[in-house]
Amino acid sequence: MDYFVIASILVLISAIFGYINVRFLKMPNTIGLMLITIVFTLGVFALSYFDDTLLNAEKFIITQIDFKSILLDVMLSFLLFAGALHTNFEQLKVQRWPVLAFATFGVLISTFLVGGAMFFALPIIGLHIDFIYCLLFGALISPTDPIAVLGILKKAGVPKKLETKIVGESLFNDGVGVVIFLTIFKIADLGIENVSALEVVELFGVEVLGGIALGLILGWITYRLMKSIDDYDIEVIITLAAVMGGTVLAQKLHISAPLAMVTAGLVVGNDTVRDSAMSDTTEAYVDKFWELLDILLNTILFVLIGMEMLVLTFKFEYLTAGLLAIPLVLVCRYISLLVPIKFFENKLDFVPKTNLIMTWGGLRGGISIALALGLTEVMERDLILVITYVVVVFSILIQGMTVGKLVKKLEIK
Repeated sequence: MDYFVIASILVLISAIFGYINVRFLKMPNTIGLMLITIVFTLGVFALSYFDDTLLNAEKFIITQIDFKSILLDVMLSFLLFAGALHTNFEQLKVQRWPVLAFATFGVLISTFLVGGAMFFALPIIGLHIDFIYCLLFGALISPTDPIAVLGILKKAGVPKKLETKIVGESLFNDGVGVVIFLTIFKIADLGIENVSALEVVELFGVEVLGGIALGLILGWITYRLMKSIDDYDIEVIITLAAVMGGTVLAQKLHISAPLAMVTAGLVVGNDTVRDSAMSDTTEAYVDKFWELLDILLNTILFVLIGMEMLVLTFKFEYLTAGLLAIPLVLVCRYISLLVPIKFFENKLDFVPKTNLIMTWGGLRGGISIALALGLTEVMERDLILVITYVVVVFSILIQGMTVGKLVKKLEIK
């Protein structure tokens, strides 16, 4: 089966499930699509006891898709650029220091807290994993997913300044989380005795700073090109070329493509660039093009997450470990946010219960699953993948459906 056929099937399934959600369930697309796909997949499992034709077809499709490569190397750049393009830059500029602290120190602290908690908790249910592999789980589950967060917060009624913190953190902690994961992965793969502290710092620094620098350059070049012409269709193509060409360049230079795309999106999307480089027609077309692309890729992504159930090795102790991980991950996130929030709350006007809402509203998504799929068998891949899937499903379905109710219950204006 070639890639066009697979893509066509995925788009068809996404369109059908999307229609069902909008027409009948009326949930945020992220939640509705994932719920429908999981129910559909469970239905296929049940049907397979009588006729396994549909199950085999679905399994064949999912085994032909390299989820990790598609999400991290292709889809993520488009999704992060689109998210950054529509982020309120002025609000983000005001909140830049707490956002930076959440996205760096917060993720780093959470990685070690989750890793340590899992290392001591898993033996309770008879599972023993090396600490370095627990750290890998901590690294892949700590970043919140902007793709999951963006759509849900719009319907949750979260105050703008808090929404900016959550969305801004999600956009940046994603790139930082990937870099932390890759750093720990290298240590786990080569052995801690074969990797020096200088190599770790160099890898982390080059990926992060290099990604941001490339994003600034790409954003500036895109701005200059758009400013020099007034032709909305070519200007839309220029933004598309910046994302595609920038992603390829970042991969060749071994720097963080996600951070590059977030930075480029913020540069191109800020009000100053919009006012000086885009006519009203261009601005409308650029926004609509990226909104449509964002919705299309989001739809396909959450259908794929639901279908990933087919590649999991479900064992009772693995599911138990996943359920055990849910409260641990939430508690560790709450603790990791305490220091940045306490440090900045007197300098910036934080809304009440910021920590609680950021903890419950910090959803996990496809990035965590993609990173887990990249683990080797030696790194307890099957176990960590099931734990990750359980946490992600709980995060999107339960936290996603209740974050709006939490905001209303706390009566935050």
